[in-house]
Amino acid sequence: MASAAIPFADTVDRHPEWQYLDLMRQIWERGSERVDRTGIGTRSIAGAMLRFDLANGAMPLLTTKRVYWKTATREMLWFLTGETNIRPLVLQGVKIWNEWPHAHYVRGTGDDIALDDFVQRIADDEEFAARWGDLGPVYGKQWVDWSTYEDQGDGTFRKGKGINQVAQVVESLSNNPGSRRHIIEGWNVAELDRMALPPCHKTYQFHVTGGGAEARLNCLLYQRSCDVALGLPFNLWSAALFQRMMAQQVEMEPGELVWMGGDVHLYLNHEHLITEQLAREPTGHPVLEITRRPETIFDYKIEDFVVHDYVPLPPIKAPVAV
Repeated sequence: MASAAIPFADTVDRHPEWQYLDLMRQIWERGSERVDRTGIGTRSIAGAMLRFDLANGAMPLLTTKRVYWKTATREMLWFLTGETNIRPLVLQGVKIWNEWPHAHYVRGTGDDIALDDFVQRIADDEEFAARWGDLGPVYGKQWVDWSTYEDQGDGTFRKGKGINQVAQVVESLSNNPGSRRHIIEGWNVAELDRMALPPCHKTYQFHVTGGGAEARLNCLLYQRSCDVALGLPFNLWSAALFQRMMAQQVEMEPGELVWMGGDVHLYLNHEHLITEQLAREPTGHPVLEITRRPETIFDYKIEDFVVHDYVPLPPIKAPVAV
């Protein structure tokens, strides 16, 4: 099925968002059609890479449709708390994780409650939220509290102190910037079956170029599964935000964000979104200002982030595949 053609742009002055649009077009026009976990069906390619320079406050914030960057930022701050229950997000009006616990509740109880009513119960009833709002050991749990176990010497093990990968990487970037081990990993094989959704953006690796006042912090993100239409705009913003926060904490300038996808796909029921977005052209160059430097990477608040010069085209709604 043909999609709207993307006009050629000057290769020197090409807006960085064309990378995203080119990837979307490639998948839609040449991707392999597959049956997927959700039953909806996708067009998919194996492997993709996007690169964005974050110098001078630049961010990969899409302009060909509105991306709700504050929602993505609240999610990132939630990850950094280690929280796995959706209630703190629900109380902030963040809806992006609601479908998974709702589906789990309906399957588990047979109560075909409407999603909005389920979410309201999560907000109103702490006991109900504790029982039905938890997602299992998803991203934040792995990032700041990776489980360890201690040998008791009698063939038994007890749970040890969790590993805070984020804090460790901040420390290693500060004390050993040339290391090749600045990695935050979410793919905990032993706990995958307890997660509402295994991590998609699974591996972050940080890399330092230059030194002293010239040091720049680069970030490479490997994403094993990527919904390009709905997920990737959030993922790009969140990764760049994380990189900017880390860079500020270790007193470096942000460098390049390198995003790599494994199974990179578009859902077949997103055709209207894809067709509309591919008919649009990028415009403007939004920048992020971080208004203060908190004591630690875990102390940022939503008020610390301000985006300037963001005038996107209207949002394009499409259903989330669960």
